[in-house]
Amino acid sequence: MNVEHGKVEHASVCPLDCPDTCSLTVTVDEGRIVGIRGSRANPYTDGVICAKVPKAYPEFVHGERRLRTPLKRVGAKGESRFERISWDEALDTIYARTSAVIAEHGPEAVMPLNYGGPHGLLAAGSMDLRFFHRMGASLLDRKPLCGGIRTEAWIGTYGTVTGIKPEQIEASKLIVAWGNNVTWSNLHITPLINKARRAGGKLVVVDPRRTKIAEQADLHLALRPGTDVVLAWAVAADLERRGALDRAFIQRWVSGFEEFMALARPWTIERAAETCGLAVADVARFAEWYATISPASITVGNGLERNRNGGSGIRAVFALPALAGKFGPVGGGLINGASFAFPKTPQKLARPDLVPPGTRMLNIVDVGTHLTSGTLKPPLKALFIYNHNAVVVHPDQNRMRRGLSREDLFTVGIEVAMTDTMLYCDVVLPACTHFEHHDIFAAYGQHWLQRAEPVIPPQGEALSNMEIFRRLAARFGYTEPCFTATDHELIDDAIDPGDVRLGGVRPSQLPTNKALAMTVEGKDAVLFTNVFPKTESGKVELVSPYLDKKYGARLPSYRTLSSTYPLTLISPASDQRITSTFGGTTSNAGIPPLEMHPDDARARNLQNGQSVRVWNELGEVRLPLRITDDVPRGVVSSLKGAWFTTTNNLQTVSALAPATHADICEGACYNDARVDVALAT
Repeated sequence: MNVEHGKVEHASVCPLDCPDTCSLTVTVDEGRIVGIRGSRANPYTDGVICAKVPKAYPEFVHGERRLRTPLKRVGAKGESRFERISWDEALDTIYARTSAVIAEHGPEAVMPLNYGGPHGLLAAGSMDLRFFHRMGASLLDRKPLCGGIRTEAWIGTYGTVTGIKPEQIEASKLIVAWGNNVTWSNLHITPLINKARRAGGKLVVVDPRRTKIAEQADLHLALRPGTDVVLAWAVAADLERRGALDRAFIQRWVSGFEEFMALARPWTIERAAETCGLAVADVARFAEWYATISPASITVGNGLERNRNGGSGIRAVFALPALAGKFGPVGGGLINGASFAFPKTPQKLARPDLVPPGTRMLNIVDVGTHLTSGTLKPPLKALFIYNHNAVVVHPDQNRMRRGLSREDLFTVGIEVAMTDTMLYCDVVLPACTHFEHHDIFAAYGQHWLQRAEPVIPPQGEALSNMEIFRRLAARFGYTEPCFTATDHELIDDAIDPGDVRLGGVRPSQLPTNKALAMTVEGKDAVLFTNVFPKTESGKVELVSPYLDKKYGARLPSYRTLSSTYPLTLISPASDQRITSTFGGTTSNAGIPPLEMHPDDARARNLQNGQSVRVWNELGEVRLPLRITDDVPRGVVSSLKGAWFTTTNNLQTVSALAPATHADICEGACYNDARVDVALAT
């Protein structure tokens, strides 16, 4: 803590759904956050943070949309008519309405609908999960919405181990950023890439859109969405043709080589280039560089998972360093699996042992369908929505909105701000931001453990997620000791106190001004040096028993997509929002444009800046047009996460995305959206 001129500086951590999990210095003046900057407590983030956090976070915490008291709905769902109630009335109402649902339909008619708003281990899933597990509510499979495909592909290929630290990229002579817009979504990799390039390294970016990092790349491969598996197969086949396979490594450490290569061999450089929409020379150059330059590292983002072939594409990319023998030297291998570096103990934290045997699990991608189809037995009759702006984020947005509009659906919202989703709730409870409670932070993109304490008091009558569910548990009569655990006790349940890296310090007592390195016996984790695959065979599994058993996906595959709509719509991350977080702030009042290639605009007689309608069978969105060759022919792009305030018909780009499933994880396929575009009238 630092005090200057009446203002106090506190250590904190950014909790948002981002791989970097930055350490922060927060300036507080009379109980209000007046400044946020990066701190050097975390050596990886090293004082640098994205622009959106200092710009939007103070308004998010203190602005006019902030929820400060419990509310009950007095108008139609979605109408934004609420009145203030007490916490006692709110808890009594929730208990009475939920108990009535359970009495008539059973506890599986109740379900939490939550995702990754805050990423602190406590706020993300601790007392809340204990509560729903004890109730016997329907379980929610959250991972298919985002990131789960990549995680399952990793587990199916390498197991629950960590890849190399992102810091090692600095030593790479070839860096491949595949489906990872590092400038906006993985910021701290960018300066490491720049250092590597100044030392003579090359950068390849594989992304349909010409992002900022793609502009700087030595080679940008703007492939058609959904064709990543074809490109990776072609590189694998070219490695074999040029004699660049590491046969000794494959013999010792790779399972399923022949079956995988049987799929890859038909994909010549020329055939792959045609399918991917790339120049033959560019694909050949990429394959040559990957064969001949070492150390080579690949960082895979979530971009390439958002389609029907998402798992296959990632698995094929993950195979490349094993085939080419890129593991071992510093700067070689794959940057992935960081979450497995942490000694998390989810069984203690979430208490899945409380779940009644046979309780069903529902896929988060299918919730809109379940709410509207009438076929689910028992039906969903009560939802608790928190950490999640579902009506903005989910694919097939209009279906989700229709489902949440059901008058027979009792919906509890728990949120920091009045989001679009909260407008459909019957009771809204005010939640704390992470600046107002204790938490501990692992990460999914770096190897540093961090703890944070409150820097301001709760705003108004807001309570932390943990306290809200403690009170709900008490109101529902759940008297087991696990429902009275303090935040410090929950932190000690979240992380293994006996892990040697903690040096005997309990997780709840870790210093807040210093991040703890997640090393392996004091050294950085390096696959095939001090960490090894945790698969069934103990090898890199290009044929995966794990994925075969779960999804019937022994091997990667390639599926084409037919549509009467001529354009592929992609909806990448924004530089102004974290998914939809900050969407209601002043800096996000504008309408995200639709980017379109000049040839596609010319074919439709469209001009730059015009208002256009983007439509398919699921919905219609109206956006300003930006004509640019940042996107290839046949692809249009608009950034995800905008709120309904940016529309005139309660539809954003998520309305155009199908709620179909990818090849593994039953994951979301946002980039399988097919649309057409015309002048808005």
